[in-house]
Amino acid sequence: MTYVSETGAFDRDSEYIPTRITADGRFGYPVEPGRYRLVVSRACPWASRAVIVRRLLGLEDVLSMGIAGPTHDARSWTFDLDPGGRDPVLGIERLQEAFLARFPDYSRGITVPAMVDVPTGQVATNDYPWMTLDLETEWVPFHRPGAPDLYPVALRDELDELMRRVYTEVNNGVYRCGFAGSQEAYEDAYERLWTALDWLTERLSGQRYLVGDTITEADVRLFTTLVRFDAVYHGHFKCNRQKLTELPVLWAYARDLFQTPGFGDTVDFDHIKRHYYEVHRDINPTGIVPVGPDLSGWTTPHGRESLGGRPFGDGTPPGPVPEAERVPAGHGG
Repeated sequence: MTYVSETGAFDRDSEYIPTRITADGRFGYPVEPGRYRLVVSRACPWASRAVIVRRLLGLEDVLSMGIAGPTHDARSWTFDLDPGGRDPVLGIERLQEAFLARFPDYSRGITVPAMVDVPTGQVATNDYPWMTLDLETEWVPFHRPGAPDLYPVALRDELDELMRRVYTEVNNGVYRCGFAGSQEAYEDAYERLWTALDWLTERLSGQRYLVGDTITEADVRLFTTLVRFDAVYHGHFKCNRQKLTELPVLWAYARDLFQTPGFGDTVDFDHIKRHYYEVHRDINPTGIVPVGPDLSGWTTPHGRESLGGRPFGDGTPPGPVPEAERVPAGHGG
């Protein structure tokens, strides 16, 4: 849900269901293969984190995934992509049903990603910042052979500090620009965003990944914003100092990740554009979805190999995308 303060500044509702799914089940939801369903929308950057991490770790066989359509109304995300408009595992039309099954008086936003407990049909958690960290640390026995360590113990302090800044200034920063309710609030958000992007440019000029020499959770979190930048944030959210394609370092970095198995093969540009431009009628009253920009450049050479680094460390890339989870032809880069 979105809120604007008296000064016009965007203030994200960051109160999520604080339950976590852990190996020891201390929150009442133990890690169990086949018990949970990860509900996502490919349009949502927060959900895309979970989609990427699940794929990189090879959790497809132990954690099923339901994909909501790219648009929603004030009530909830819907399963309009599925036959009959119902999720084939949960049997529900709206994600809202899983939230109300556990909290009959639930009044906050119905958000993705969400983990749903299949036996009860109740939402377990929608706490997306913890969700991927728990997939990386609590689900270890079920990771595929060769899965990367996306949250290395030795780097966690540095990762946590960097991810805090990436979240406040970039991941949420684009929203602070797009939903600003005053010129002053917009200009403040715009300045903070570009200060952070310039800082990231400098950091990534001499190293292939954000922290260490392999892909980590930090790269996943930054990627989901960068991959939406030209398609949505540059125009729709007025983050328009430059396009991503005009920023040589960040554009090459983003293409490097996009071309890494587990990243670009999860991206649906059609869903991304339809969601933002059709749902945000306060920003785009007509609901018209732009035809552009040209997205063919995502598969062009990036040259980042010259900086060294090993995408998966001592591990291996994930295998092919399961047939049922493939992005439809024509929707990717």
